[in-house]
Amino acid sequence: MPLEIYYAAIALGIGLILLAAALFFGLRSRKHIAKAVKHALKRIAGVDEQYLDMMKLPVMVLGENYEVAWYNDVLKQAFGLEQDFYGQASDKFLCGQSVVKIITSAGTNVKYKGRQYTVYGNAVKGGAVLYFIDDTEYKKAEEEYRFSLPTVAMIVLDNREDFISDNEDESLQIFGMVEAALQSWAAEYHALYKRITGSRYMVVFQERDVYNLVDTKFKILDKIREIKFNGRAATISVGVGRGCPDIAESEQNARRALDMALGRGGDQVAVVENEKYVFFGGVERAVEKRSRVKTRVIAETLQKAIEQSDRVILMGHKFSDFDCLGACIGLYGAVNKTFHKPCGIIADPERSLARPLIEKYSLECGKGVFVNESAVFPEITPRTLLIIVDTHSPGFLESENVYKKCKNIVVIDHHRKVVNYIKNALVFYHEPYCSSASEMVTELLSYIADKTVEKPEADALLCGIMLDTKNFVIKTGVRTFEAATYLKQKGADTVDAKALFADDMETYKQKFRLASVAENYNGCAITVCETPMKNARVIAAQTADSLLSLAGINASFVVFVTEDKMVNISARSYGKMNVQVLMEALGGGGHQSMAAAQFTDLNPMQAKEKLLEVIAGSLVK
Repeated sequence: MPLEIYYAAIALGIGLILLAAALFFGLRSRKHIAKAVKHALKRIAGVDEQYLDMMKLPVMVLGENYEVAWYNDVLKQAFGLEQDFYGQASDKFLCGQSVVKIITSAGTNVKYKGRQYTVYGNAVKGGAVLYFIDDTEYKKAEEEYRFSLPTVAMIVLDNREDFISDNEDESLQIFGMVEAALQSWAAEYHALYKRITGSRYMVVFQERDVYNLVDTKFKILDKIREIKFNGRAATISVGVGRGCPDIAESEQNARRALDMALGRGGDQVAVVENEKYVFFGGVERAVEKRSRVKTRVIAETLQKAIEQSDRVILMGHKFSDFDCLGACIGLYGAVNKTFHKPCGIIADPERSLARPLIEKYSLECGKGVFVNESAVFPEITPRTLLIIVDTHSPGFLESENVYKKCKNIVVIDHHRKVVNYIKNALVFYHEPYCSSASEMVTELLSYIADKTVEKPEADALLCGIMLDTKNFVIKTGVRTFEAATYLKQKGADTVDAKALFADDMETYKQKFRLASVAENYNGCAITVCETPMKNARVIAAQTADSLLSLAGINASFVVFVTEDKMVNISARSYGKMNVQVLMEALGGGGHQSMAAAQFTDLNPMQAKEKLLEVIAGSLVK
């Protein structure tokens, strides 16, 4: 035998002997540890091993570090334990739940090897005792009940009017294609389908199906959008009421959710569960509604509300802009000249983005038009009427205290509906299809104060329309031009209105500096100003507007710091990208082409990184 083989054989023999020794001593050591841990059980106060062993449900006793100190035979059989686990961590049996949580809660759900348990725990001196209740079948029955609950979806064809043509056959064909797509969608999930009226439908799903619908982000929106006529894509709005114990409550919530989807511009799904909303879609621009019936009815109701009041207070949102103040000024003229009621506009000239308009109207109409909260608050009575324009969110009001004190409230707004909207209004006139609050007020005035609309009010209203439409470029429909024509007839001058938007030299330089460092990120112009600047909101908004004129830019974002060290993002688009959805993801809001967000815990560069993440996420979708 060669020498190398001889030495190898010796080495192999020694190795086998060492391995056997290691196994022997390891097993002996393990038994010793198990014996020591079980012995330690006696030192855990309040634990009677014989009593626990007699129990007919799985029981586990834990030591002071929540290691397994003991368990009964019932647990061993239930868990299929083939070896001892004394001294080992209890985590593997608790499905990630902490022992502290189990002890302090009234039952904790735990899964182990395909079975479901409710675990109860008691703390004892030196450890804890856990009791496992096997309620797998009960939980499966509960889960099946929950998954089989009826979930109602209310659906409306947003732009039915666009598909009504002189050729009735063409119209019926389009409506038939929409209905066929909805029927196919319902059949895919074995859901109940019913057409309620010509453009309204109802589908009743099971709750288990809604999980899939949410995961796939309601692809029915895309299928309906593929139906086109004369270059216009069909769109639907859907309201879904989840988590309701019966079908009647689900239908009621679905109707509320549908109103929310329509209030946000349509072409989307609003899902409501326990008063919380989740939105999907919102790709297409809001469709203009051409019927004036609603406007006339609202005008008559507003007129009665003004006539029955003892005074009128007008108010918009914080950091009021030309649209907000233009609408207020238009209504102020009507209340003063037509109804002869005491009236005032709550506005802060120092924080307003439309200070030139405040100065101009004050010069033309005298002092006392614009007031502060402290001046009007003591004069509020149960008959005082508060008219809120250009916002419908209590948190964005110029004076929330005045709002809370007033009992009679009218809301006039065009922004896409938010969840926490003003719900106690006598009149809630909300049209996300309108270009601006000034356009809405102009139409109302044509019914209730036509003879008293004069040049100062007409100029202010025209300024508001020009601001929100970017000089009649975006969100401009037939009624927008009709409103502008009406104001022109009342003396509005486009040159005078344009002059109010003029910048001083310093503002122009700041805008140029911001625009010069802008970056293009997937069709989005993004610029950041890291230091506070005077008139930051005005400069940021105007810079965002100017960046939209660049080739290949679908949206613009300006990250800036105000003088009070607050970090903000001003977002603009021409409608190809929904900036409202992006800003909502950052805790802000607005509407499809104009939105904003605000941060208290981020610096400008961190805010930019958050913005880039949200944009990247939207592009992936």
